[in-house]
Amino acid sequence: MSEPERRDGGDKGKSTAEKPRLDRQRILEAGAEFIEQFGPRHLTMRRLGTELGVEAMSLYRYIPSRENLLDGIVEVVIDELYKDPEVYPEPRHGWQDYLLRLAHGLRRLALAHPQVFPLIATRPTEAPWVRPPLRSLRWVESFLKALTSAGFSDQAAVDAYRAFSSFLLGHLLLEVAAMGADVGPVDEAEPRPPRSTDLSDYPLLQSLQERLSEDRSEQEFEEALESLLDRLEALQN
Repeated sequence: MSEPERRDGGDKGKSTAEKPRLDRQRILEAGAEFIEQFGPRHLTMRRLGTELGVEAMSLYRYIPSRENLLDGIVEVVIDELYKDPEVYPEPRHGWQDYLLRLAHGLRRLALAHPQVFPLIATRPTEAPWVRPPLRSLRWVESFLKALTSAGFSDQAAVDAYRAFSSFLLGHLLLEVAAMGADVGPVDEAEPRPPRSTDLSDYPLLQSLQERLSEDRSEQEFEEALESLLDRLEALQN
């Protein structure tokens, strides 16, 4: 990705009425477009302001920092799942159909935003037990509710969330990397304190938070490997 060229003029000479109208949503959407064109490492408040035709200081009224900008871009892209007519936020035709639609929706999102997707994979989440790419609290609540409502036990639903996330993350990162995406983490300006997570609107996450927080990485790896070997054995026959 080539570094964006500096545009002369900016918003100099424009009257107040002619200056672009800003709000947080517009800035975040412009940030996502910038990343797709130039890559995440070139994104700064100054360069984004230039793209929008305003001074960088104008952006700080809505976005307090570059880190907040990156987090907001991730959120606004993930929220596109709610606009996908093929993805349902709750099961309509059984849990398998729900998961198929959600997986395909996430893949469409990754392929539409290959440069943003690595940020979805690597940015700090709202809680340590929230896993990308399904990293929105709303979607995690929806996922767990869909499975527990279909008869999955609490533990089975949590295990399914982990397995679903691991499969999608690995596969989609490989796909966007093949498209030329920069999959390395973008360094933060300075370490941030842990976020305080408000789960008051997510009763299922509240009840399952302890299970979600358990470290079962080794067990998940062994189970996934065993499943893969079983599939490879089936191909041999």
